Amino acid sequence: MRNLEFQQFLPVTPAEAWKFFSNPANLGRITPKAMNFMIWSKMPENIYPGLIIRYTVSPMFHIPLNWVTEITHVREPFCFVDEQRSGPYAIWHHEHHFEEVPGGVMMTDKLFYKVPFGPIGKLADLLFVHRKVEGIFSYRSRILENGLIDVIQQPALHD
Repeated sequence: MRNLEFQQFLPVTPAEAWKFFSNPANLGRITPKAMNFMIWSKMPENIYPGLIIRYTVSPMFHIPLNWVTEITHVREPFCFVDEQRSGPYAIWHHEHHFEEVPGGVMMTDKLFYKVPFGPIGKLADLLFVHRKVEGIFSYRSRILENGLIDVIQQPALHD
């Protein structure tokens, strides 16, 4: 199982960070376009434990995959957790943490994932899955660094 951690300083208020990142409708705005990310679930105004979210995503070779996650923990405005219920991974546990720091918020993502298919999955992770996952978070970081205020202050896209 992989254990990754990503941190990024955001020059926004804790309320702005929470409002943006806790809204699943915003995930497509910080996901590489080539992944064809689309949410199929109707989204409530606020996330809550037990919320099920259905997506389609094309992480490799433009092959669309169904992905279902559940919001398992919410501690507004400090953290929330999403876990895969069905999809491309054997395990996907993603913690989103927000800490107020001077001048803004330190956002920390803690990700635990495991690729299915035993030894073949481990090889796939070594060859390309790990790089793809890191690339998604790098893309998000660049988008936020280059236009954070514009991205966060635009209204969310609704399904």
